Amino acid sequence: MNGNSFLHSYLNVFLLTALCLITLSGCQAASDNLINQSEQEDSLSNEDRSSADSSNEEKGKTFTAEIIKVIDGDTVKIKMANGNEETVRLLLIDTPETVHPSKPVQPYGPEASKFAKELMPAGSEVEVETGIGERDKYGRLLAYFYVDGKMVNKLLLEKGLARVAYVYAPNTKYLDELENIQKQAQQDEIGIWSIENYTTSKGFDDSKSKEASVEKPTGSCSNPQIKGNINSKGNKIYHIPTGQYYEITKPEEMFCTEKDAQDAGFRKSQS
Repeated sequence: MNGNSFLHSYLNVFLLTALCLITLSGCQAASDNLINQSEQEDSLSNEDRSSADSSNEEKGKTFTAEIIKVIDGDTVKIKMANGNEETVRLLLIDTPETVHPSKPVQPYGPEASKFAKELMPAGSEVEVETGIGERDKYGRLLAYFYVDGKMVNKLLLEKGLARVAYVYAPNTKYLDELENIQKQAQQDEIGIWSIENYTTSKGFDDSKSKEASVEKPTGSCSNPQIKGNINSKGNKIYHIPTGQYYEITKPEEMFCTEKDAQDAGFRKSQS
């Protein structure tokens, strides 16, 4: 092979090698671009899904109802627009007992009941936002109540008249906000938080019930026996221990004497 032929062969090999290197470099760049593009698309897809999930979050229904009566701090009876009556349990809160058939009147139970009654007197209107599940195992509606744009559930917590409780998914819409309100009431040591070790994660300590202040005139006895009840028509009726319906009556208020009941606007049961 002469010098020219050798040089020509060498140049051909060099050019072929260079072409291959350029081609491989381009393929790698294209591959990297495809990977980056795929990752970006995945990221955008995840963001879109997250946004869609958030926007599709199920909301409770809202409607206006008439208050028939406040049973206790966290339980209210209402009349719907169609005339049906419903018992409603306020979501995510628990107030001390006042009418429980097997528990004594608990500290700050009467105060919670009185506050709710003053906020939602019989015949007044309330805005109702139902929970996602709508009803509890007793058939009661589960809801948040609003009076003049303010949530009743929050107001009870702010006053130290309720604790955050009965937290069950998916009804946790306002949980963080309600817990923050509770923390402030705890720090201020107001209401139920003013009694040491009274409020627990499982409820209220019944051993503190002797400290309860029952709704009654100042200076009355410490163990009232007369039951004051408000019926579905809004009539205030009191029952004495010898009365026919005394044992089955769940009182809204307790009185020491018949005069106390009468002074509070109650009339004696005819049975």
